[in-house]
Amino acid sequence: VVFDGQDPAVVILHGLAGSGREFVPTAQHLAGRKVILVDQRGHGHSTRVPADVSRAAFVGDVARVIAAESTGPVDVVGQSMGAHTAMLVAATHPALVRKLVLLEGNEGGGSPQEHSALGDYFRSWPVPFPDSAAAPRFDAEVMVAVISELREPRGLEWESVEAPALVLYADGGMFTEEQKAAFVNRGQHVMRVDLTDASHDAHLDAFDQWITALQEFLR
Repeated sequence: VVFDGQDPAVVILHGLAGSGREFVPTAQHLAGRKVILVDQRGHGHSTRVPADVSRAAFVGDVARVIAAESTGPVDVVGQSMGAHTAMLVAATHPALVRKLVLLEGNEGGGSPQEHSALGDYFRSWPVPFPDSAAAPRFDAEVMVAVISELREPRGLEWESVEAPALVLYADGGMFTEEQKAAFVNRGQHVMRVDLTDASHDAHLDAFDQWITALQEFLR
C-alpha cells in the first residue's frame, strides 16, 4: 500500500505473522510524506507460500520496492522481524537508506528450541476461523521457516550500518536489558528510546509514544 506524499519516502516493514495494515495509523500520522507499507513474502497479500524465505530474499524484495517506488534514498522502518530485514537492507544497500528505525529488533539469533516453540504457537491457532476477516494471512509452517532464518546473528552487518538509526524498545518487550544495551552499543550512529507500558507490539499498544519518537526522528 502506498500513501502519496513527498520524498524521501518512508518504507515500513511489519513483524513475523503481521502485515502492512498494522501500520496504517502510523502512515496516516506521517501525513505529507510518501509512505510505503510492504507485505513481506509469506505475509498479508504477498505470496503465502514463497519458494525462498532466506534473509537475502526478504532484503531483495525491499530493495526492489525502493527502486520502483522512490526517486532516492528512503527512511526504512521495521518492527521485530521487519526490523531485522530493515537493518540488513541498510547494511547491504547503504545508498538506498537515509535513516533507519528499528522497533523491538536486534541482530538475530536464538535457539532452535525457541523457534520450535514459536512454531507450536502458530500451529495451535484454532481452525477453521469464523470468517475471512478473522483468519491469519500466513501459513504456520512458512512462519517457522522464516523465523529459522534469523538464527544466525548478523552483528557484523549491524556494525557496518552507517545510516543514523533510531532503536526503540518496550519495557514489556522480548529483549533483556543486557541484549538491548549490547545491540545499541554495537551500532555506529544510534539513538535509543524506551517505551513504557508497552509490549513487543508497541506500535499498537503504545502508539502515542511510538509515533512521537518516529516523527521527531524522521523530521
